[in-house]
Amino acid sequence: MEHRLNHPFTEKQIRKLKLGDTVYVSGEIIFSAGLPTYQRLVEYVEQKEELPIDMKNAALFHLGANSRETNGNYEVLYVNPTTSARFNPYMPTLVKNLQLRLIGGKGGLDSNSVIALKEVGCVYLAFLGGGAPIYSKAMKNVPSVHWTDMVPHYRLTQIEANELGPLIVAIDAHGNSLYEQIQTGLSRKFPEIVKAFETTGE
Repeated sequence: MEHRLNHPFTEKQIRKLKLGDTVYVSGEIIFSAGLPTYQRLVEYVEQKEELPIDMKNAALFHLGANSRETNGNYEVLYVNPTTSARFNPYMPTLVKNLQLRLIGGKGGLDSNSVIALKEVGCVYLAFLGGGAPIYSKAMKNVPSVHWTDMVPHYRLTQIEANELGPLIVAIDAHGNSLYEQIQTGLSRKFPEIVKAFETTGE
């Protein structure tokens, strides 16, 4: 099923999404590709410091960006998803404390993150391989960029998106994960694969 989501996002809305659904996102999203960024986010949350941007019920995507700054105004020229597994140690804390609704990137998240998504009502959206040019066209205005002491693609960037997609619900808000299903299927077939290899030598 195809869904068009507009910010602000709600738990009720997100829990209706099913594994494998296609999603297009419009409105405010937040992204960064930097480990130091997510480490800093966790530090702020744990120390109860005010974040530079309201992230309650937000979409937080694991995206790197090529951006251009002119007289203090930012323009995002190109975005590319980064591997989400790098952020596994930080995502449960951020999901639960910020009540995040959408996470996105490539490669999925671990079981601890899946539990947090289910608890809060948040989904993980998979960005398609090779889709960067399409996703980049969906990036419109840049209301704010924070933590400019970091290199550009590490900065915490707020952007207005228009029909960002297609994105696939790869982990839903009920504990179901495409990555886990694939891994389980491979594990079941592995003995059969090994036996076939031993028989044919190929």
